[in-house]
Amino acid sequence: MRFTRRHPMLAAVLLCALAVLAARPTDGDGSHAPGHGSPSGVGAQVARLYEEAAAATERYEAGRREAERQRARAQRLEGRLDRERRAMAGLHGELGRIASSQYRDGGGLPLTAHMLLADDPEEMMRGQRAVRQAEVSLDKAIDRSERAEARLARDEARAAAAWKGLEQRNAELAALKQGIERKLEAARWKLQGQADASVAAGACRGAVRLDQPETHFTTRWVAPVETYVLSASYGSGGARWANRHTGQDFAVPIGTPVRAVGTGKVVKVSCGGAFGIEVVVRHAGGYYTQYAHLAAVAVDQGERVSPGQWIGQSGTSGNSTGPHLHFEVRVTPEMGSAVNPVAWLARRGVSL
Repeated sequence: MRFTRRHPMLAAVLLCALAVLAARPTDGDGSHAPGHGSPSGVGAQVARLYEEAAAATERYEAGRREAERQRARAQRLEGRLDRERRAMAGLHGELGRIASSQYRDGGGLPLTAHMLLADDPEEMMRGQRAVRQAEVSLDKAIDRSERAEARLARDEARAAAAWKGLEQRNAELAALKQGIERKLEAARWKLQGQADASVAAGACRGAVRLDQPETHFTTRWVAPVETYVLSASYGSGGARWANRHTGQDFAVPIGTPVRAVGTGKVVKVSCGGAFGIEVVVRHAGGYYTQYAHLAAVAVDQGERVSPGQWIGQSGTSGNSTGPHLHFEVRVTPEMGSAVNPVAWLARRGVSL
């Protein structure tokens, strides 16, 4: 069964923070040598890609908000145009009624002819005054109609310009979004390439010191990733495991920040083997949490961590069929002592 948690787009794009930089490899048996990574060729390039993507994301968000404002303005103009068109139809109807009335009253005949033909001159004069009033009304109606037509034409042009601007902006935003996605994808796979090289060499690179987010957790325990789809579950069977699956998998893109689920101490950072790049944290009460198949680590062995602290970036290193985080809860630092991580977190108030 698959479950999804969704969050705002900007948070998803920040996953590329992942972009920050590898240090020189250390020799050894796959264990991690504490120390800070220093940027090298590929790492510096990935960092620049992240900075460009972050800046483009800000422009995208600002442009999206402006496009929404343009859409609202265009819709208001369309509403006004509809009202003006209805008013124009009414004016045209009024003009038609006035013209018909003049025709019935003999409009257009010279005043002398009317006087010669009239049986009652006084009645005829009253009729002439009515005709003049009708002519004044007609002139006013024509003037109103002309002004309304000019206003309608002006507003139609403004509405057309607004919709054209909106369409152009939408096209620009689509191109910007595609550019961001391409850069993020390139950054993620470059990061994964460094991870694969580390696993193949059996030597971890230095910790990637990510800028930690400003978080204000009100609970002592959190989920290991913020946005995810649950995939392989604890105890499930599969050809890739010797017995049963020993953890809970979170399907997330390469480079997703991985969080410490609670306060603890990093007791292991290693590369190589089935788990690829992994981090193990010891918590109070004799429990350990493992975060495996990472693309990079952001902590050193022996370091204290707090709930929600970014301790690495997800990947697909080791025995992995695709990008995901493998999360385990154990009663010892090593595999073979795992308990159900979903139930363990649920007892601590974290529902996945």
